Amino acid sequence: MRYKNLFFDLDDTLWAFSTNAHDTFEEMYFKHGLDAYFDSFTHFYSLYQDRNAALWLEYGNGKITKEELNCQRFLHPLEAVGVGNSALAKQYSDDFFAVIPTKTKLMPHAKEVLDALAGRYNLYILSNGFRELQFQKMRSGGIHHYFKKVILSDDLGVMKPWPQIFNFALSATQSQLAESLMIGDSWEADMVGARGIGMHHAFYNVSGRSEFPFSPTYTLNDLKELIELL
Repeated sequence: MRYKNLFFDLDDTLWAFSTNAHDTFEEMYFKHGLDAYFDSFTHFYSLYQDRNAALWLEYGNGKITKEELNCQRFLHPLEAVGVGNSALAKQYSDDFFAVIPTKTKLMPHAKEVLDALAGRYNLYILSNGFRELQFQKMRSGGIHHYFKKVILSDDLGVMKPWPQIFNFALSATQSQLAESLMIGDSWEADMVGARGIGMHHAFYNVSGRSEFPFSPTYTLNDLKELIELL
């Protein structure tokens, strides 16, 4: 058996973050009456997503704190339509974070794949998500029991793709590099990071990406392909 240790990203690799987030945002949008300020939920969500992506890059590069990230990304859509109501943004944010980790949707075939692999490999989570959310997401999705250890950037203070978090994950799980595989949906965080330390990597191409700066060790269009690959 070539690999002994499988490191999984969580959001949009196993737990359906994009779907669960969209559902939660829409619930909070109507709960807090934001339809009074925006043309539609799509209008609000597009404003949020554009700014959120940029803020996560700044956070990953250490330019802003976690608190600044969460404050700015929820306030931005309101400010964009002339409603600089920081109290409303804070209330929306608090409710969003209370609800989203209770969502249960997983990526297609996630449990089937974990069931097939759990008895043959050491399974670990390696995620950039926040500690107060990730464990509850896993419990809500019914997948927490598959993993021997969960390594989070929030604990280490270093995010994927920086090599420190990958090296820490190997050390913390007593895993040999040559016997380890990273599986994730983020090219920039998971593939670039794993390749940076010489770890084999499987790109779960949920976005339908067609151009790659380098060839990943493996490409998955369906998570179920991992069973055959291994």
